[in-house]
Amino acid sequence: MATTHDAHDTGKNRQHGLTLLEVAIVVAITAIGAAAAAPSFTALIDARRLDSAATRLAADIQLARSEAIARNRSLRLSVLTGADASCWIVHSGAAADCRCSSDAGAVCGGGARALKGVVLPGNERIGVTANVASIVFDPLHGTSTPTGTLRLVGARGGAVHHVVNVVGRVRSCSPDGAVPGYSPC
Repeated sequence: MATTHDAHDTGKNRQHGLTLLEVAIVVAITAIGAAAAAPSFTALIDARRLDSAATRLAADIQLARSEAIARNRSLRLSVLTGADASCWIVHSGAAADCRCSSDAGAVCGGGARALKGVVLPGNERIGVTANVASIVFDPLHGTSTPTGTLRLVGARGGAVHHVVNVVGRVRSCSPDGAVPGYSPC
């Protein structure tokens, strides 16, 4: 009797799977693609962080103004810069009564009370500065004294400026229109 197993056995010895060389090529191509995408991904993250911080600061300026009116008490927004962090604090009392640090957040003494504080650690790659130490919001008229410009600067040089006028209103812009979504200053 003749058997037909010999014809079917030729396919059983074939190997299935990937060789080491094929896996190495796929890993190399993936690594090259990831290395090419990393700088643009980091730039996107930095841009989102800057935009988020700028939105928070603009909202907190309005918070200081509206809370001063609602509480019928002068409130201030202070901007502080340190070696390891920068921050802004909405608080009552004198400008020197509050401080911030990356580990403790906003800390006030001397009868001052912090309503809100935002700390930007140095490793977050965003910093806040201002041309005034603090801005006081008057409860009767909602005005601000003095007027000032608060600047948020990102790691890649992009910046957003919030200009607070005497009426307490905020105008936001970006120097040379470098940050999308903000008009040029």
